Amino acid sequence: MPNNKVRKQIHLAAHFPGVNNTTVWSDPDSGSQIDFDSFVHLARTAERGLFDFFFLAEGLRLREHRGQIFDLDVVGRPDTFTVLNALAGVTTRLGLAGTINTTFNEPFELAKQFATLDHLSGGRAAWNAVTSSDAFTGENFRRGGYLDHAQRYSRAAEVVDATRALWDSPPGDALVIDRERGIFARPAPSVRYTSEQFDIEGPFVLPRSPQGYPVQIQAGDSDEGREFAAAKADAVFSRHGELEDGQQFYTDVKERLAKYGRARDDLKILPAATFVLGDSPADAQERARHIRSQQVGPRTALAFLEQVWGRDLSAYDPDGPLPDIDPVDNVNITRGRVRHAKDPRAIADAWRARAEAEKLSIRELIIEVTARQQFVGTPAEVAAEIDHYVQSDAADGFVLVPHITPHGLDEFVAKVVPELQERGSFRTEYTGTTLREHLGLRHPHQTSAGVRAS
Repeated sequence: MPNNKVRKQIHLAAHFPGVNNTTVWSDPDSGSQIDFDSFVHLARTAERGLFDFFFLAEGLRLREHRGQIFDLDVVGRPDTFTVLNALAGVTTRLGLAGTINTTFNEPFELAKQFATLDHLSGGRAAWNAVTSSDAFTGENFRRGGYLDHAQRYSRAAEVVDATRALWDSPPGDALVIDRERGIFARPAPSVRYTSEQFDIEGPFVLPRSPQGYPVQIQAGDSDEGREFAAAKADAVFSRHGELEDGQQFYTDVKERLAKYGRARDDLKILPAATFVLGDSPADAQERARHIRSQQVGPRTALAFLEQVWGRDLSAYDPDGPLPDIDPVDNVNITRGRVRHAKDPRAIADAWRARAEAEKLSIRELIIEVTARQQFVGTPAEVAAEIDHYVQSDAADGFVLVPHITPHGLDEFVAKVVPELQERGSFRTEYTGTTLREHLGLRHPHQTSAGVRAS
């Protein structure tokens, strides 16, 4: 029976499973990750499931490990804007979010591209703004390697401010054509934005888009990243998926909003999560174990271990014990991927202790330490757990990352979404047309009192 109590509504997004260690691209059921039909299938499945948005990551360079292209990257990735603009034509309500780098792109270009997507989609665009201080990635750009790590968020803030200045420049009625004279009735106002890195002057080329600004997503987790999210973002793509950890992150970021004159509902917290469904709890657990063994094969297990050890460990058996040699500080063993080893010796000691206590091989340990938040169980159990996280203020929803392309979301939409609807925690139809409306976000020129600012 439906629960009639007023409940927080769950927000769901669909992450296109691309080049990462979550994807099982070698599975016989996995399809192409570059054919347009794959993008269309996942997007239409998400829209059928009444999801808030489709989320597409970006890769600016194929990652390398020990001088070779990492095997999970060989599929490549088409251009983000091309894919999202094409999807705007085959969907009607689903939000379209793209990861675009603030380090290697210019504000005017970004403002035009996202405004175009927002116009073409009728107000469904979102921008996941990410930064990079990686000189390896920067080698593909004129600016390669010049930006210090400490400067990346200051540049990101300036890029966002500059794009918003451009989006703000044409008032809603500025570009009105006088049909009798065949000219604009009013000139478009000029933009003037100056900062440490930018000096922009001139009129923008498009009228204000349906959402005012595309929805701003942010994924940084440092103190600088959290502050940036509180000041600028509409949603945070969080890695804090466990219940208690998620609650702490949720509270910390939400409490930062007030200093920027923002309300708690002005920012949504959306951790990444995977899911495995089964006919019974035991069946789901068995399926989850099989999927994880596919995600972390022998070579992948050694590659992750080598990131910490900074050494070539190809002589070690992935199904054997951890190396008894100490790590070395070799930051270049993996390039183009975040190296999760700020203190390699401390991590190695912790991993050895865990492997010894739990009798884990190299591969078994890597399976454990690289696992993302997973919802595993029957459809009813998964729905109940997702609902519990949201009602307990550990998240406002989740960005779901299927392990199979492009059919990995099919079962969730068919079996879990109805359970969430039965609980009264998820929409039964779209009530708005823009992504801001789906997420319950104010128009950027509207105050908390609901009055449109000039």
